Amino acid sequence: QVQVVESGGGLVQPGGSLRLTCTVSGGTFSSYNIDWYRQTPGKPRERVGGITDRAIVGYADSVKGRFTVSRDNAKRMAYLQMDRLRPEDTAVYYCRANPGPAIFWGQGTQVTVSS
Repeated sequence: QVQVVESGGGLVQPGGSLRLTCTVSGGTFSSYNIDWYRQTPGKPRERVGGITDRAIVGYADSVKGRFTVSRDNAKRMAYLQMDRLRPEDTAVYYCRANPGPAIFWGQGTQVTVSS
């Protein structure tokens, strides 16, 4: 009943920018907590940052100052703006929606930072 779909991934050169979009269908989007995670092969998923209905919830130290989480409740979308990208940011990025009590994950979108 709740579906989460990420989009906007792709290839970008170091120092570039990319904006990921998380589109959530079903339920009351404005009440959902949204979190962004990323996963690199051989490593567990890492929480990048998140946002409640009111405020951003802390960013990972590795992305602080470079990434920004936001949301547009009217569009039922959340965003991850990624600036000054580094090769180590390469990962599959996932959006997680938490309407309570269940948690719903998107399928992920690949971000590759390379020259």
